[in-house]
Amino acid sequence: MHPQAIEALFTHKDGRFGFARWGRPIVPVVFGVQDDTLATIKGTIEATVAIAGHKMAAADPETGANFLLFFIRDWNELADAPQLRDLVDDPVALAARLQAAGATHYRRFRFDAAGAIIACFTFIRIDGVTADLPADHIGFGLAVQAMLTWSERAFASDPAVISLADGQGSLIRPDIANLLHAAYDPALPDTAHDPAFALRLFARVQA
Repeated sequence: MHPQAIEALFTHKDGRFGFARWGRPIVPVVFGVQDDTLATIKGTIEATVAIAGHKMAAADPETGANFLLFFIRDWNELADAPQLRDLVDDPVALAARLQAAGATHYRRFRFDAAGAIIACFTFIRIDGVTADLPADHIGFGLAVQAMLTWSERAFASDPAVISLADGQGSLIRPDIANLLHAAYDPALPDTAHDPAFALRLFARVQA
């Protein structure tokens, strides 16, 4: 993975370079799945956090949980859940927008004053293609996307997760796993807005 490719992964639609990682331990909670799927999803989150070299915790001192994943069948479920107003602005309008776009997922981060991630709310619609994906494939994909502020187009043509042959499970692409680990190097800052930061990531990926 060369520096230009790394830079592209964090260059957003408006053309700005924006890198941020978690500044505190991750505490996940998963809604809308059965117990066996829940165990798989949580396992993929734990594995992804371990690959990055980051930490998990039993509770967040401010919010209890800070990585919330909601599995739903239809975006209208957002409009029917008024408690979500604490997590997203105007869930009714959001549901209509996602429905019109045919979106399969929606993600929102919260940041501290310095720009580090302190919370992530992820909604995934299990329908069509997503309904046919194994739980570990979905879990790894959601976990990777929540670890850093990737570009909106980062994995549009080259997914971050690959399926092993003969139904042997799924795993994070090795180059993305290496980049995750590099991104959580303690010597690096939690946030960066200069495209030259991609060179620092590249040096650590090479190492």
